[in-house]
Amino acid sequence: MNTLDDLVAEWNLTVDGPELSPRARTVRSDGAPAVLMVGADEHAHLVLRRWNGGGAVRLLRADPHRRALLLERARPESLHALDDAAACEVVAALYPRLHVPAMPQLPSLTTLLAQWAADFAELPRSAPIPHRLVEQAVTLCRDLGAEPAGHVLHGDLHFANVLAADREPWLAIAPTPVNGDPAFEIAPMLWNRWDEVADSVRWGVQRRFFALVDAAGFDEDRSRGWVIIRVVRAAVDALSAGPADLTRFVTLAKAVQD
Repeated sequence: MNTLDDLVAEWNLTVDGPELSPRARTVRSDGAPAVLMVGADEHAHLVLRRWNGGGAVRLLRADPHRRALLLERARPESLHALDDAAACEVVAALYPRLHVPAMPQLPSLTTLLAQWAADFAELPRSAPIPHRLVEQAVTLCRDLGAEPAGHVLHGDLHFANVLAADREPWLAIAPTPVNGDPAFEIAPMLWNRWDEVADSVRWGVQRRFFALVDAAGFDEDRSRGWVIIRVVRAAVDALSAGPADLTRFVTLAKAVQD
């Protein structure tokens, strides 16, 4: 049997419908609808337990060694069902509920930024990312990394990682948590659903950026700095994925600064 089958038997679950993916299955636990998944972020169980259903799906059971989670089942509709401006308002309303005080078990942006600055600085000038943008990201990593990482962050909060629910209108799923500055969260909302802004990048990116910043009450310059850092990090990771992805990130970095 695979791990999912093992857990269904061990946790006395009932399979309730087709597989959602090779790593997730709809089940029932004591008659209640749930989702069983494996391969979750290694720290996801910690923050889900800490949130206790406040703005995120509830954790019902976990096996950290197998990175397995039994979760409250949300509905299948994600924020893709809303226009991007409305979706930004939903996400901004989730921020203060998810950004609880930092947890010592989680990785810290302070540590990550030191490594990212070193990675960026080692890029050759011939790399297909504008060198001025890389230098800017290095400076921002050092500046923002000097500040305390005071809050738990979801880490990958975007349209597909917020689902409709019965208990609350919308709940976050799939955290990749880290301790840091809440404004770190903005970037994934800018680069997802890219086809909707591709014809007018400057307008589309800035509309989402200011919708998030204004609704969340974030500082505009700090938020912009975090977007640049995350975009350069994503661009570096995309170097092996082809020019289309790389172009998207570089274009986004320019748009958010215009």
